[in-house]
Amino acid sequence: MDTKILEDLGFTNAEIKVYLALLELGKSTVGPIIEKSGLQSSVVHTTIHKLAAKGFVSSVKEGQRNHYSASNPKNISNYIDDKKKEFEELLPFLLTKQAKAKDKSEVTTFRGIKGIRELLFELLEARGKEHHTFGSSKESLMMGDAFWVNYHKRRADKNIKASLLFNESLKKWTNVNKYPKAQYKFTSSGFEPLTETIIRNDKIGIILWIDIPIGILIHSKEAAESYDKFWKLMWDNN
Repeated sequence: MDTKILEDLGFTNAEIKVYLALLELGKSTVGPIIEKSGLQSSVVHTTIHKLAAKGFVSSVKEGQRNHYSASNPKNISNYIDDKKKEFEELLPFLLTKQAKAKDKSEVTTFRGIKGIRELLFELLEARGKEHHTFGSSKESLMMGDAFWVNYHKRRADKNIKASLLFNESLKKWTNVNKYPKAQYKFTSSGFEPLTETIIRNDKIGIILWIDIPIGILIHSKEAAESYDKFWKLMWDNN
């Protein structure tokens, strides 16, 4: 079973093992938890207290021993919702701090699937009414069909139109996965580019679709206008 999502949510490896052990054991003393999780006694005791502080483990004393139970897994979803609300309350303060920065970075690099996802969401929030892409290839499908369909749905929900210049290798896939508020053109086959460029308002995203993808986000109005002119030249010639 892949529990990586729990790591992404901030659970430590020990917390995952103890919580899963308790889910299977039901109400249990420390001994069986140690045995099932494969962790040392001191680690299990510390981890139980951490999980209890987060509301994921409860305890009841029977005689001289504590018995522990894992909370309903649905509580994790409630925990995430609570943290999201707390963050949204903090967000205006963080944005104000960012706006006051004297030296704003114009170039940011990203690495890996998670990094590219972050880059793409940065572009999604770049304002403007047009989304221009060129160089998209079949390698971009490493993000997964569901991601791209959802991403372009969110774009369309923002009333942003897309003009997408894809490599011909994506033609069959695109016909199946229609994006809303989008028009397509395709470059001729024979060359499969690894570099995709996306222009949104005053930002440019450049993605190198290799085994561990690399992304560059450029924030420059002048550069974005130049890239957009190049995109239009390619669009008109295809």
